[in-house]
Formats: sequence, structure tokens, C-alpha cells
Amino acid sequence: MGKKHLSLIVIPHTKTSSRTLSFTKRTIKTAIWTGIVVGTLFLGVTVDYVRIQLTHQSYSALKAENLKQKTELEKYQSQFTALQNNVGKFEEYVGKINLMAGIASRDKLSSPGAVGDPRGEQTIPDSPGQLSLGNLQGMKLKTEDIQKNFDALVKVFETETSLLASTPSIWPTNGWPSSSVGWRLDPFTGKQTFHSGLDIAAAYGNPVIAPADGYVTQTTDDKYYGNSIQINHGGGITTLYGHLSKIEVNPGQKVKRGDEIGKVGNTGRSLGSHLHYEIRVNDKIVNPLSYILE
Repeated sequence: MGKKHLSLIVIPHTKTSSRTLSFTKRTIKTAIWTGIVVGTLFLGVTVDYVRIQLTHQSYSALKAENLKQKTELEKYQSQFTALQNNVGKFEEYVGKINLMAGIASRDKLSSPGAVGDPRGEQTIPDSPGQLSLGNLQGMKLKTEDIQKNFDALVKVFETETSLLASTPSIWPTNGWPSSSVGWRLDPFTGKQTFHSGLDIAAAYGNPVIAPADGYVTQTTDDKYYGNSIQINHGGGITTLYGHLSKIEVNPGQKVKRGDEIGKVGNTGRSLGSHLHYEIRVNDKIVNPLSYILE
């Protein structure tokens, strides 16, 4: 049997004669399947294009949201770092008041790098300064510990109101530290010697004030400290002020915190205008910076 054909008569709108087109069933089937395949491919490409566009829009939205969250996290990180610094400064401040009150600060950490929690367990904090759950927990425990310590200090000073007033807790003159307590090269001999006080560089004639209540025990003029004043604040605490250009108090005189007692100078063994400031507790030299609260 011959192949079956399908005839298609095309009648034009013009005066030209009609044309007859003949197709086999196989040709028609091929054309149909080709159309289906092409249509399917076109539909698939269209769907992929639409999906890519939606994905791109979703990615852009996620990227914008991620950038927003990153900005928020950086803001919280900055605030957390500032909070850590403030807590650290306050902890140091409370530690100085502990020293003044004669209260030994208890160890806050039972082992290096560990923070105790209320259940007695130990947790290792995350990297210092980083905003994290571990560091937030550590900060919470530290602030609670400082609060308890501070409450105890308040009770001490409520019962002993004169204790803080008689403790040297402010700068005796306006200036900047130029040499601290400890071993150093002597500027005159070049040899290692122990420096017993805090040198405060200041303008010649700058007022020197009493950093706490007390009474003047002696005023002297020698080749080492030059014009100097010694004050007894009670509780075994004494202070000394050296290299003065002028002494404005007398032995036995009572002074209050903030009273002017002399002027900064360059007398005695000195290379320039400054104040030599000493604090002794039970005749033992201590670092004045451990007492200054300002």
C-alpha cells in the first residue's frame, strides 16, 4: 500500500490560481511533535527566566536585609564594647575604694579564663570584646559581683563617715605624671634607685592642695626635697609634698580636703618645676595612683 497523503488546498484572495499542498502523515506527526518539543522548551526557558528573576529579587531582598542586620550588629557590638570599658573602669574605681576602706578585694575568678555561674559551674568566655551569649553572661555576673561589693562599701562609709574624708583621693595639683613609684635611673647619678613617690609636672607656682582631711605634722627645707610638707590623715596614712616654692601651712595646723597648703616649685634635688607626692600607709610606700579617684 502507498503512503497516505493529506492534501491542503490554498485559495488565495488574489486572482491567481489555487495551490494544493500534500503532506504525508509522518510529516504531519513530525511537525506536531516538533511543535510540542519547541513549545515545551520555550515554556521551560520562560519558567527558568521567571524563576531566575524571582530568585534575583529574593537575593537582593536578602542581601539588603543582611546588610541591615550587619549594621545593627556593628551598632550593638560598639555599644557592648563601650559597656565593657565602662564596667572595667567602674570595677577599678570600686577597687580603689576597697583599698581606702581597708577591704581586701576577693578573687572574682576561681581559675584563669573562667567565669563562675550561680550553679557553681565554670564557663569559658568567648573572645574578649565580642558580642556573644558567653560574654553577656560574664558581663552580667561581673556587674552583680561589683554591685554586691559596692553595697558593702556603702555600709562601711555609712558607719565611718570620716574614713573617706581622711583618705587622699584627689590630685594634689593640676599637672601630669612624669615619674611614678618604683625603680628608675637617677637623673643625677645615672644609677638605678628607688623612687618613693609620684612626680607631677606642673607650672611653677601652681597651687598645691590637701587631698584629704588631716593635720600638718612637719614642714622642712632640706637638700633633697627642698621645701616640703608632711600631713597625717589618721589610720596610719601620711602624705608628703616636696620641691615646693612656697609653704602656706604650719606644723599642727588642721587642713580639709581642698585647702591650699603651698605652691609648686623647683627646690631641693630637682631638674624642673614639679611636685613630688608620696603616700605612706603604716610607714610603707604605696602608689598614689591607687588612691586617686578623679
